[in-house]
Amino acid sequence: MEFRLRFKELRLEKGVTQTEVANIVSMSKMAISHWEKGNSEPSIEQLKLLAKYFDVSVDYLIGNIE
Repeated sequence: MEFRLRFKELRLEKGVTQTEVANIVSMSKMAISHWEKGNSEPSIEQLKLLAKYFDVSVDYLIGNIE
């Protein structure tokens, strides 16, 4: 599964908005929207923050493992 799909799935499962996630990784809501649309991707540091927040591995977030 692509990052954009996995990320959106995790965000919706946790019940948080794009704005809430943006605050966690110090980004704008627009940046989060771009991630979900596949227009851009987070940095490695942002991936680490997301993985910790969603309690998953970075490999899971980027689709290396199911």
